Amino acid sequence: MTTQTEQTSTKSTVSPVRRFLPPLIAAALVVALGVGLFRGNGQVSGPLVGKPAPSFALQTLDGGTVSLASLKGRPVVLNFWASWCVPCRDEAPILRDLSEKQTAGGLAVVGVVFSDKDLNGIKSFIQQYGLAYPSLLDPKLDTAISYGVSGVPETFFIDKNGMVRGYDQGGLTADRLNAGLNSIGVTF
Repeated sequence: MTTQTEQTSTKSTVSPVRRFLPPLIAAALVVALGVGLFRGNGQVSGPLVGKPAPSFALQTLDGGTVSLASLKGRPVVLNFWASWCVPCRDEAPILRDLSEKQTAGGLAVVGVVFSDKDLNGIKSFIQQYGLAYPSLLDPKLDTAISYGVSGVPETFFIDKNGMVRGYDQGGLTADRLNAGLNSIGVTF
């Protein structure tokens, strides 16, 4: 039979290293995952970075069609958004300003509406923020699935050869946009 004194002495002989090692390992793993996921300027390294951009052909709100193939030879900023998304509202003016710098044969800014079935809300969003670049409908989410989109906003930076060179998630800032543009050879 063990006495109270023996149990106490057994507990006190556990070294401090053994007590603190599990939390230290857990903290190190969290830091390593954070560093692995986030690459300077808020850019996230996505699974498509360094790979060909998945093709798409989607309808515009006015019934036209835009495809990735039709943008061949141009760097593309492909932004997935929704009218109900607060960070999308925050980044809309940045994307609007960027789209005003587009030139024929140069940079193309394209929006893809993600999981938003409210056409009036979509049109109101576009009007409120003065978005002149095409916003495409993805009703079955096929394009979003091809790009691995899990939420909005998510932005892909595609170079003129059709390769994904950058990816951003959670709402662009000017610095994060510039980092993405640099990844596809666009500077202003």
